[in-house]
Amino acid sequence: MDRMIATAQFGQQDIARRMGLNVTDLTCLGFLMEASAAGESLVAGDLAERARLTTGAVTGVLNRLEKAGYIRRTTDPGDRRRVYVVMEENAQARILEIYGPVYQRLGSLFGDYGPDEIAVLTDWFTRARVLFAEALHEIREGTPGSPEGDGTSSGRG
Repeated sequence: MDRMIATAQFGQQDIARRMGLNVTDLTCLGFLMEASAAGESLVAGDLAERARLTTGAVTGVLNRLEKAGYIRRTTDPGDRRRVYVVMEENAQARILEIYGPVYQRLGSLFGDYGPDEIAVLTDWFTRARVLFAEALHEIREGTPGSPEGDGTSSGRG
């Protein structure tokens, strides 16, 4: 599992570089794509919260994403202070051009499994994501359960 996570991290760095972005920009772009696919509209504050960034840092991210042609900002006609972040029309195609081969390989891999097996895999990854998020929250906060919070160390660096 650790190797898969490391491979994914290195992959994100390579993909971000190829897109002319950094990993934080790519992560934020992913949140924007996810929101767009769900029919949600995000403002900079929403993105800052999801990416755990300050609003100032998100402003820099949005400037870079806008300059690279992935997003645009639109003002809320009802509240001029509220600015929505919108994906550019060609952004998804540009992103899929790079991610497409990865998605094709994963799709092919899923073809090796039946519906019941895919259901188990989906359940496992869904539940593992929640557990991982909880553990990372404990690590960030230094709460019990994390090495910093309980005075112990796992010895893993």
